[in-house]
Amino acid sequence: MKGNKEVIKHLNGLLSYELAARDQYFTHSEMYDNWGLKKLYERIHHEMEDETQHAALLIKRILFLEGTPVIVPQALSVASEVPDMLKSDLKMEVSVIKNLKEVIAFCESVKDYQTREILERLLADTEDDHTFWLEQQLGLIESIGLKNYLQSQM
Repeated sequence: MKGNKEVIKHLNGLLSYELAARDQYFTHSEMYDNWGLKKLYERIHHEMEDETQHAALLIKRILFLEGTPVIVPQALSVASEVPDMLKSDLKMEVSVIKNLKEVIAFCESVKDYQTREILERLLADTEDDHTFWLEQQLGLIESIGLKNYLQSQM
């Protein structure tokens, strides 16, 4: 099915964010594992898998619309301390949310309801799961202190 070239361009833009989020989560999860923070490792590794699935959905949609996926991730922001890592991941997710909302609105304007529906599922996952969890962890660090938080993640 020949798709709207602008929709394909926007999907490739979203793909770049999903790939960056995947790579950033992958790096941070391996750092957590190396530090013995197994609970953080497991959660962030799970997030990396979610981002991989998001990227796969976007690639499948681009191919369905007879486009070519462009695999160029956004710049990563790998941090070296847990609070900064969580903040960096949250910043990435906020960027993804902003871009998803813009592309959803564009898809609506060109009456590409199927693509909009796919993106709305990604948005719900990003807002309700990823972003919420990251905000929750930062709140825990603030309320119980970093040392207690880190101990709870072992």
